[in-house]
Amino acid sequence: MTRDEAQGFATRWAEHWNNGDVEDVLAHFSDDTVFTSPTAVETVGTATVRGKDALRAYWTTALTRFGPVHFSVEHVLWDETRCELAIVYTARMGGKFRRVSENLRFGSDQKVVTAEVFHGVAGPV
Repeated sequence: MTRDEAQGFATRWAEHWNNGDVEDVLAHFSDDTVFTSPTAVETVGTATVRGKDALRAYWTTALTRFGPVHFSVEHVLWDETRCELAIVYTARMGGKFRRVSENLRFGSDQKVVTAEVFHGVAGPV
């Protein structure tokens, strides 16, 4: 993946989220992906979600809980050597916003094999 392709990935990723299309987002993840997020603890009781089916269940539950989301990509950081992409964005969820960095590592098939989410304190929109 080139830097331009990484930027394109981030743009499409945000569009899929903004459309509420969990299946389109999941299409970018490997079947055995490992996803870690502080929001997962609040939603499913564990910070790390393993496998695409568990990730689907987590995201579906989170969207039910928070309602529609809107992600605005601010910038991306691409490390070609590590095949790692950091998407820095503003998330609007449940009437609040927060700044987020979602760090994705890609396998040889260009599917996400690990992801870790970092975010700041939520504030009013």
